[in-house]
Amino acid sequence: MNAESALAQTVRIEGSRILATLVRSVGSLQIAEDAVQEAALRALRDWPRNGVPDQPRAWLTVTARRAAIDLLRREGVRAQKERASMELAAPDLPPDSVVADDRLRLIFTCCHPALGLDAQVTLALRTLCGLSPAQIAAVLLTSEAAVAKRLTRTRKKIARAAIPYRVPSDDELPARLSAVCAVLHASYTIAHSASGGDRLTDVDGAREALRLARLVHELMPDEPSPMAVLALLLLTESRRAARLDDTGDPVPLSEQDRSLWDTGAIAEALDLLDESLQRTGTVADPYQLQAAIAAEHARADSYHTTDWAEIVRLYDLLLSVQLSAPAALARAVAVAESQGAAAGLDALARIAPDQRWHAVRGELLARQGKFAEAVAETRVSLTDAVTAPERRHRQRRIAEWSARQG
Repeated sequence: MNAESALAQTVRIEGSRILATLVRSVGSLQIAEDAVQEAALRALRDWPRNGVPDQPRAWLTVTARRAAIDLLRREGVRAQKERASMELAAPDLPPDSVVADDRLRLIFTCCHPALGLDAQVTLALRTLCGLSPAQIAAVLLTSEAAVAKRLTRTRKKIARAAIPYRVPSDDELPARLSAVCAVLHASYTIAHSASGGDRLTDVDGAREALRLARLVHELMPDEPSPMAVLALLLLTESRRAARLDDTGDPVPLSEQDRSLWDTGAIAEALDLLDESLQRTGTVADPYQLQAAIAAEHARADSYHTTDWAEIVRLYDLLLSVQLSAPAALARAVAVAESQGAAAGLDALARIAPDQRWHAVRGELLARQGKFAEAVAETRVSLTDAVTAPERRHRQRRIAEWSARQG
């Protein structure tokens, strides 16, 4: 592995941990981000010449700390005091802090209740995952410009109001839990379904989101929402081994080998979901409903024995508490399975089109034997950004249906 590849891999896997450690030391997200970026630039100059260090993460962490000291000095902060505090080993957590994991601490820190929920989630995704405004916009279903403006406004508010970057105490955690759950769900979604590139999924990112979700549940074991989030992630992750073929291309749910599904993860998830629902009142939250939908798939012996009518009912409940274009699209698929392709197409007609909408419509048209229309619809789905594996899958569909045109 060359120096650039080693750096890219280290930043992708360890970058947010390094940032979290630095934020804890300097108390400023902006300085920490600038210092990590400076460390990466120095690595680009140093590693090709001197070789990749034996411990790349440690090298970047030390270099970022030194860069932060320089930044603090230039900003007129008492550099000697900051140098002394930062060059010590990582400081002990305050006595009232119960969050021990650096990355989880960073999420809770970003999710400050003085900020709006959207601002909390956007800031945490930018900080935790290092996502661009375009990537954040894709998962939050908004525009890139809106995300960029939100980040700018959030940072200005943090500076203007002197909102502290500190780990919340035990009694402050509940006020931040809703945003933390949203961040964990969004970060897993991003990793599970890439928005572009050569890979359909980011395995490391998905596993890290799952690890953090488990930590939140362990931290707040009586809270139903973290239980539901963990259940949802486990149910989704349980299908990983069957989701891709040997070439890394997607395998549709209808064609997946269910013997490859992780039954241990499914059993754990179903127990978590049951307990979460027992701890909730009459109205389920979105994570519980999404987990309940995933549970219906997990319980079914096959695609064709799935209780699609129940899944439609659950999607109706989900959309009544949280409007979502992806959920509406998934509901249309469930309607097609429950009531036929024509009903599914009627449901699709009430949803604003995007590239996945066109792909689904192509599948439903093909079921009706309208192969020319299916080909045209699927070609439209290729005009927007999709991953290379998704593109190959859709191109195979086009070839199959083209051959069947009368």
